[in-house]
Amino acid sequence: MSENKKIQAGIIGGAGYTGGEMLRILINHPGVEIVFVHSRSNAGEAVSKVHTDLVGETGLRFCADTREDIDVLFLCVGHGEAKAFLQHNKIKDSIKIIDLSQDFRLAKDAAIDGRQFVYGLPEYNREVIRSAHNIANPGCFATAIQLGVLPLAAAGLLREVHTTGITGSTGAGQKLAATSHFSWRASNVQAYKSLAHQHMHEIMQTISALQPVHQPLNFIPWRGDFTRGIYVSSYTQCDLGLEEAISLYQDYYSSAAFTHVSADMIDLKQVVNTNKCLVHLEQAGDKLIIHSAIDNLLKGASGQAVQNMNLLFGQPEDTGLRLKANSF
Repeated sequence: MSENKKIQAGIIGGAGYTGGEMLRILINHPGVEIVFVHSRSNAGEAVSKVHTDLVGETGLRFCADTREDIDVLFLCVGHGEAKAFLQHNKIKDSIKIIDLSQDFRLAKDAAIDGRQFVYGLPEYNREVIRSAHNIANPGCFATAIQLGVLPLAAAGLLREVHTTGITGSTGAGQKLAATSHFSWRASNVQAYKSLAHQHMHEIMQTISALQPVHQPLNFIPWRGDFTRGIYVSSYTQCDLGLEEAISLYQDYYSSAAFTHVSADMIDLKQVVNTNKCLVHLEQAGDKLIIHSAIDNLLKGASGQAVQNMNLLFGQPEDTGLRLKANSF
């Protein structure tokens, strides 16, 4: 794509949380023009009426139909809906697709009607993404956990992992549920899907590719009393000393645009509203403890999708994604 021509983008499912974050990023992306934002339930309405943070930022309106004069299509829809959309809508082969659902993340599900989807975790798959045509964007918990263990797996040093992660209410989507409304979430924490979270499959797929002989992953997710962000703490037995482990992580992420190893303990406010993942290591006896934190709607969803788009179209990886955290 020429330097002067902007990427023409379409968004399916523009009324939800990930659709709103996609709009917020792309409106300010210097290399992108948004051609349409699809939402049948809001067709004709101003985008800023649904996403009120965009008042004064855009004159875009939701539409009920798609258009073909685009270069990339973002599917910001629920799980199962991306596959259904592509089954019922013929998308030109020339249009690249970035799917934010879980429909195409696993290798066994990664193709539909001749389209092959590549798993879009840049810190693991950057060069493959650059030459891909369709991207399956990783899950939010999967992103945070994988970025905590990738260096060990790549070195063949990953043993059985025990991990606990807490997520904000936006991770459950915009539709009201018993465990997502304010009066339930406020002053409350709850474990759910213990050792059975759906993101475990894509995590193990990545680990198996890096370290074919691997140990189990034990994951307990928590619902937290905040709106956005994911904080994960994992531990595993490790023969490396702390300095050796830190050096391993720093080397692995030396070329990463957004994943950084912190010498100090990390907190959620450092990453919320950014596309960053921060990682901090501790040691206790023969256990290596890995803390990792991301914004579930950005590095865990829309921000990572734009990062993948930049790679697909040969743009600098961080274009449009230099967002500062709200630390107070």
